[in-house]
Amino acid sequence: MTQAGTIDHPITIEPIAERVRVVWRGKTIGESARALELAEAGYKPVAYIPRADVDMSLLERTDRVTTCPYKGEANYYSIADGEARDDNAVWTYETPKPDVGEIASFLAFYPNRVEVLRG
Repeated sequence: MTQAGTIDHPITIEPIAERVRVVWRGKTIGESARALELAEAGYKPVAYIPRADVDMSLLERTDRVTTCPYKGEANYYSIADGEARDDNAVWTYETPKPDVGEIASFLAFYPNRVEVLRG
C-alpha cells in the first residue's frame, strides 16, 4: 500500500484483489485484474484501470485539464461509440506527483457515467 498526501488530506493506493470491469451503457469497455484503488481524504475510493485493459478506441482526448495539489495535472477523455457520447467521463494523471506515481497513465471513470463492477 502506498500512502501519500498530508495528515489533513491522506491518500492511499492499493491493488484491488478482484477483477474490475468497467461498463458503459451496457457494454464492457474495460476489464482488469491489475486495477488500483485510490482512497483520498473524505471522497469515495476510486478504481484506476491500466490503459492496456481498456478499449481506448472508444476514448477521445479532450482539452480539459485540471490540477490537484496532491496528485498533479489530470487530463480527460470522452467516451463515444458513434451513437452515444459522454464528455469528460474519464480522467488520467499521465505524470502524477511522485508520491502517487503508481497511477501514472491509469484511467479513472466518473461513477455517474459508467459502472465499475468488482468480482
